[in-house]
Amino acid sequence: MKPVNKIKELPREKKIKLPNVGAEISTTTKGILGGELLTEKTFKLFPFLLFIALLAFIYIANNYLAEEKVRNINHLHKELKELRFEYIDSKSNLTELSKQSQLAKKLEAMGIKENKQPVKTLKVNNSTNR
Repeated sequence: MKPVNKIKELPREKKIKLPNVGAEISTTTKGILGGELLTEKTFKLFPFLLFIALLAFIYIANNYLAEEKVRNINHLHKELKELRFEYIDSKSNLTELSKQSQLAKKLEAMGIKENKQPVKTLKVNNSTNR
């Protein structure tokens, strides 16, 4: 015999599972706090992390060397300006001291007098008759 009073079951629509974002966050947090991230994933990424650290070291060293060269260049520019001023000063002093009037004053103190007459030239005749 068949039971007469049965409820007909209607086909139900399948429920679509939505991704549980909270579960993913809790798994990630659990992995970080549990140390799983540091043990498993770090060893897989170790060569890449080493490469990144090497690049960071090179970047810092390059920046340091560039700054040192800039400081050196600025120092050399200042030194060049000072030497140029010293050269101009020495040149003007030498020009002043080598004037005829200045030389005459210095030599007069030593007892040497300036010649007021023009220089006389002597001509020597070389004769082949001896």
